[in-house]
Amino acid sequence: MSTKKNEFKVKGEELLKKIKELIHEGNVRKIIIKNEEGKTYLEIPVTVGVVGAIIAPILAAVGAIAALAASFTIEVVRKEDK
Repeated sequence: MSTKKNEFKVKGEELLKKIKELIHEGNVRKIIIKNEEGKTYLEIPVTVGVVGAIIAPILAAVGAIAALAASFTIEVVRKEDK
């Protein structure tokens, strides 16, 4: 099984919504949030077992990060079945 990377550019207010969408997709292995200069703010390992109480503090941190800058790049590492 290999991996595939995608990048999304989002505004600060869209960050939390996009992270929630990506977590619920199911084929995401890791989410990396970067600022406009490419500095990594947060790396979120996403596993099948990430649910409820575990995800709440992560989403709270993402919400706090969203207030730090106007735009972000979200790098998504996905599982790719071959």
